[in-house]
Amino acid sequence: MIGRLPAIALMAVALAIAVGPGQSSPAADEGWTPLFDGKTLDGWKVNGGHARYAVEDGMIVGTTVDGSPNTFLCRGDYSDFVLELEVKCDPRLNSGVQVRSHVYGMDDPDEKNRKRAGVVYGPQCEIARQEIGTAGRFYDEGRRGKWLAEIRPEAKGAFKDDGWNRYRIVVQGHRYRSWINGVAASDFTDDVDQRGLIGLQVHGIPRGEGPYQVRWRNIRIRELKPGDSVPEG
Repeated sequence: MIGRLPAIALMAVALAIAVGPGQSSPAADEGWTPLFDGKTLDGWKVNGGHARYAVEDGMIVGTTVDGSPNTFLCRGDYSDFVLELEVKCDPRLNSGVQVRSHVYGMDDPDEKNRKRAGVVYGPQCEIARQEIGTAGRFYDEGRRGKWLAEIRPEAKGAFKDDGWNRYRIVVQGHRYRSWINGVAASDFTDDVDQRGLIGLQVHGIPRGEGPYQVRWRNIRIRELKPGDSVPEG
């Protein structure tokens, strides 16, 4: 026979039952903001190309269009944050997640950039099939045109070609970090961008190929304040 439990213990038991296995408690979700409502693309804007984005079964589905350049579904203006999402990508396609990125405008002081008005540029966290080994690595899209750092060797096989992949991206001060399915990938510093948009890429493909698709779900962000601690993984 179980004796009487203190009130605080009863509350803990009740919370554990309410939350259930595999679920997070309300406290664990505190500070998070969903970026996708599972039904619409409200708050998002397409830039750079004319690939198609649609909502299907609670997912954002990006579909390549013959002859389109790189296309990005963008939102917000964010500085320091933790971004989490799940992605599933056709292995014949690569993709990426832009962070602290921007769009060239007609008012850009550089004439070359004015000619590229509408093109997205800035740090991109790569989405690519496992054999390429670059998933979670950062590339400077549309600007410097180079990898910003290497990734850890153990992360090169973390991406799953045939399933969903959980991305966690932390941007804090000059420091950028990423995890793929819980495996640490990138950790480096870069002082070029202080804030900018988030973008989901549908990569351009050669004419006569495709269509290919990339899917995203469970997209959420937790904005950070200076000095906030961020758990690893």
